[in-house]
Amino acid sequence: MCMRLRGLLFSALVGGQIEDGVLDGQHLEICWLNPADALAVQIEGSARVRLEDGALLRINYDAHNGYPFVSAGRVLMEHRLVDRKEMSTQRTAEWMRDNPAGAKEVRRQNRQVVFFRIIGLDDDREAIGAQGVPLSPGRSIAVDKALHVYGTPFFIEADLPASRSIPSAFRRVMIAQDTGSAIVGPARADLYLGAGDEAGQVANRIRQDGRFTILLPRELDPAAAGARMPLPPVKPVATVKPSPPAKPLPSEVAAARASQSTARFAAPEERRRWRYYYYYTQ
Repeated sequence: MCMRLRGLLFSALVGGQIEDGVLDGQHLEICWLNPADALAVQIEGSARVRLEDGALLRINYDAHNGYPFVSAGRVLMEHRLVDRKEMSTQRTAEWMRDNPAGAKEVRRQNRQVVFFRIIGLDDDREAIGAQGVPLSPGRSIAVDKALHVYGTPFFIEADLPASRSIPSAFRRVMIAQDTGSAIVGPARADLYLGAGDEAGQVANRIRQDGRFTILLPRELDPAAAGARMPLPPVKPVATVKPSPPAKPLPSEVAAARASQSTARFAAPEERRRWRYYYYYTQ
């Protein structure tokens, strides 16, 4: 489900409450999607939705409830439900479709809710970015709006997976024209590759590091401008460590705690086994 705002910002509501139906009957729904697709739209911030009657509906980001974004992919990796090497937006969507019961609990870990507005019908133009102009595939990027100004040019260098739409040796000037709640930090950017299945498939394969250079007019002193720019933390040196135990989902913790009262009346060997499990999962 994608929802709209009508003069109100539901800042006190979280995703789980809305999914449980707290806003039912207020006619705020724009359209109905399966949970995996709805999650993807929440992440992307815009979408073109083909309705049952064949009409094309365009929706765009309007606001969110103020909570920080928690990636479903990160939750899946932390609980060892998906291997880190396999992780992508597409892999997350596949897991959600294959595990509907567990998917609902994973989604509840993200308290942020994005609200949308309708921006057009039967409109096949490119998505509108936060700058208020249509994005250009392969030339627009999303940046942290708390640190960068829309319209600023950046030179992006990266070695990307080969595809028909973008070169593997990616070296080009791009313009900051969008943002996102998950894009945080001075050296973080998301490339806009366009709409459609092909663009989505290419984007799902991109997880490479790159070189991120801001281009400034000659009249500005780069040293002075850089002095006001917060630097990212130093990247730690990779070391081989034993894998930590997977974190339990809230339902698993609740089940373990609920079993505590019954374990007190179990045989001694059962109590010992339960204690081991309890401390291990914490």
